[in-house]
Amino acid sequence: MNQRASITMSDDDVSALLRESRKLQLATINPDGTPHLVTMFYALDSEGRVAFWTYGKAQKTRNLERDPRVSCLIETGDDYAELRGILLYGVAEQVERTLDIGMEIARRMTPECPTSCFASTWSTRGESESPSSWSPPKWCHGTTGGCHENQG
Repeated sequence: MNQRASITMSDDDVSALLRESRKLQLATINPDGTPHLVTMFYALDSEGRVAFWTYGKAQKTRNLERDPRVSCLIETGDDYAELRGILLYGVAEQVERTLDIGMEIARRMTPECPTSCFASTWSTRGESESPSSWSPPKWCHGTTGGCHENQG
């Protein structure tokens, strides 16, 4: 068995890591072709797609409007033997479910806070203040760039 096969994560392991993690590294492409890399909180939508939101004037938004290709890294582990990660490639698409995505991300960021603590904040938010939402298509685990865990 080759080294890659011995560290490849199962579909169940990939799904669990996607559900349990809260942050990803999002790479978009700057106008000059260099990568623009930022950490984003994310959620999974009802179809299991990775979803995040950002403001309309953010650099990543401008990059995605020009070129919607993305790479996302979700990783965990502090010591070498604990490292596990998923590298996703895809094309982001802007969605209109900003409130739903924002609420799900907020719930994942603050699991100790009941849903009711978000209701008043979101209900008073004006449309002009709403962030843009971007949601890559459902990721096919079989074609990710790599889903690996370190084994020592």
